[in-house]
Amino acid sequence: MFVLAAGLMTMIGIGWEYSTSLYLRGFSDAVIPYTDSPEDKVNAILNWMEHGALRRTESSDYEPQNRDPEDTLNYQELLRVCGTATNAFVNLGSSGGLKTRRLLLLDSEGLNTNHVVAEVWLGDRWIVVDPSFHTVLRDDGRLLTREQLAIPSVFNRAVRDIKGYDRAYNYENTMHLHVTALPYIGRSIVRFLNYVFPKWDDANSINWTILVERQSYAVLFTGIVLLLSGIFLRGMVNWYGRRHLSVTPIGLWEQAKQAGFALFLPDQEEP
Repeated sequence: MFVLAAGLMTMIGIGWEYSTSLYLRGFSDAVIPYTDSPEDKVNAILNWMEHGALRRTESSDYEPQNRDPEDTLNYQELLRVCGTATNAFVNLGSSGGLKTRRLLLLDSEGLNTNHVVAEVWLGDRWIVVDPSFHTVLRDDGRLLTREQLAIPSVFNRAVRDIKGYDRAYNYENTMHLHVTALPYIGRSIVRFLNYVFPKWDDANSINWTILVERQSYAVLFTGIVLLLSGIFLRGMVNWYGRRHLSVTPIGLWEQAKQAGFALFLPDQEEP
């Protein structure tokens, strides 16, 4: 049953992710000029987020899902909050051909998130974009990376003209995946990952953002992991049963048939 449930979850994830991808592709085609340079595409998204068509407001009987792109791209309130604004920017940018990811600005202890921004790969480096303030951070016209913004003097120059920008939104402590927030084990996991894979949080080949910022992809990824785990465990149990208990396990197809009869024909016997 575990394998069947994981398989069903995977199929739901495939359908949901396909539907979400089609929606995002159509949205990005309407917002981002196809022939523009990557930097111009970034500016087109930020301009749309600030001055785009009138969007819906939350009604009293509906609660938008904060990590569903179909909500973050359409609700005014969510485009004003750093986390969901970054979600909208990252999903729209990715569908428009940009390499994007989110960046968490943490407090000095690394436990709480002060602010959320985005990074876009331009040329040969990740430059910082702040979707909730509709701006690309610059120093005298120079696009800035988070390493450069970690320098107090550079940071202060970059944000001095941004109205309402909190100086606590600094870049002294950043992370792409907030593992340290996990109760009790977060710091231990980070130390372990830093030991076995020192650049795990900044590896260009791994985009953690898509997993945590798109619900459909998270369901698909989780379903695949559970399905593979279930198949592996089933194989181990079957091997042990044949080898040590002389038991012939019921095939997966037979289990599926029995589950179908139990679910859809509970009052009838299997023929």
